[in-house]
Amino acid sequence: MAQSLPRYPSLYQINTTVRLREIASAIGRPATLDDLPDDELDRLAKSGFDVVWLLGVWQTGPAGLKVSLSNPDWQREYHATLSDCQDRDITSSVFAVHEYHVNREFGGDSALARVRQRLVNRGMRLMLDFVPNHTALDHPWVMEYPDYYVAGTEEQLANQPQNYIRMETGSGERILAYGRDPYYSGWPDTLQLNYGNPALQLAMVGELGRIASQCDGVRCDMAMLELPEVLERTWGMKAEAFWPKAMDAVRQKYPEFLFMAEVYWGLEWTLQQQGFDYTYDKRLYDRLKDRIARPVREHLQADLDYQDKLARFLENHDEPRAEETFPKPIHQAAAIITFLTPGLRFFHQGQLEGKKVRISMHLARGPKETVDEEIAVFYTALLRELQQPVVRDGDWQLLNSRPAWNGNWTSDSFVTFCWAGASGERRLMVVNYADHHSQCFVELPWTGLEAHTWRFTDRMGDAIYERQGGELSSHGLYVDLPAWGYYLFEVAAV
Repeated sequence: MAQSLPRYPSLYQINTTVRLREIASAIGRPATLDDLPDDELDRLAKSGFDVVWLLGVWQTGPAGLKVSLSNPDWQREYHATLSDCQDRDITSSVFAVHEYHVNREFGGDSALARVRQRLVNRGMRLMLDFVPNHTALDHPWVMEYPDYYVAGTEEQLANQPQNYIRMETGSGERILAYGRDPYYSGWPDTLQLNYGNPALQLAMVGELGRIASQCDGVRCDMAMLELPEVLERTWGMKAEAFWPKAMDAVRQKYPEFLFMAEVYWGLEWTLQQQGFDYTYDKRLYDRLKDRIARPVREHLQADLDYQDKLARFLENHDEPRAEETFPKPIHQAAAIITFLTPGLRFFHQGQLEGKKVRISMHLARGPKETVDEEIAVFYTALLRELQQPVVRDGDWQLLNSRPAWNGNWTSDSFVTFCWAGASGERRLMVVNYADHHSQCFVELPWTGLEAHTWRFTDRMGDAIYERQGGELSSHGLYVDLPAWGYYLFEVAAV
């Protein structure tokens, strides 16, 4: 049994296919999960990670690989990523699952059990994928239970060839729908599951239960697609709610099992209410990309019972690399906001080294990139701070910043917040999220300031300030920061 999680845990995502290919290149033979180095797991534990997500461990099939090799749009992406891309670098998408058993090339289920125990021995939990919306084209259910899939018509196939395919099934030839998001064309290496069929829902609960026996949590791909209202809008089908009964079935056997939802379209709260422990916070990510402080602050005004269940990130396998989206020093300012606000702190393989190239889910390797030393030093310091009890289990509060003088419009450029720990520790974060110099007074929420002189020690830099409590109580803390500048202050009475 893994140890209990803090209020605000940290997660590290590993692209299993790519990482094992890297290890294989180093050791001169094919690598399995048993070859994940102990010192790598040690580093993750010492960096404060509570959960490790091994992306893409499940068995894929030849049908998915065939589509990956033949899709011209995907081919262009491969060659843009790898100038020397060859067929052996291309793989089936890990989201075209053939069966929920660990890929034989990765060592199978037994190797997964061993790596899970190695994580538990270091105080970490294992998260895996659950892909509820679709299966691979060659999933066994196509032959055994074709009614588990959404069927189409000849007219739909003729008018929407991007969304339907003619398939040979166990009950003869049928037209079936590709798995899809209603706003985009279908994924041509997948088939859409039919949640209007109670037998399919029961089967998927069974699949989820089998996955839960092998790990401590799942990241549920495109989890909002299984909501009854989304199914009706997309497919015109009536369906019972899937997630509450599925999670209840798992938690009856594994009470501490974690569920994280990939979710968009403002449906985060809906899925939290259905039982998810964490939901993607794409809204914060998008507002940080826009580089305007006010919408970021407005998002952070939400109630904590909502924010505590958000998974906050600057990159993942679906998004561009943070170093591409947020050039320095914006990257660092955005990271202070993202990872020091409430919720699950979600980091992606390569992010801590400042890698710049996103790797397609159809590629087994990425390009060689050098470590960005500035970013690596920054994240080392940030991860050190994220291990402090005050920001793992403490109380967070968004603060106000007000003009330092009449007409001081730059005060609107700040995002400011604080933490208070059970043992009296205090942290104050001040970020000038703008492309210009800015000033403000930060209003401090603590009572009894007047009784002391206070020392503000920047734990991400070398600044130290002392201020009189009476001044802080009446005016707040005066701050003057350059574009994208930030402080992470430890606040203590002298």
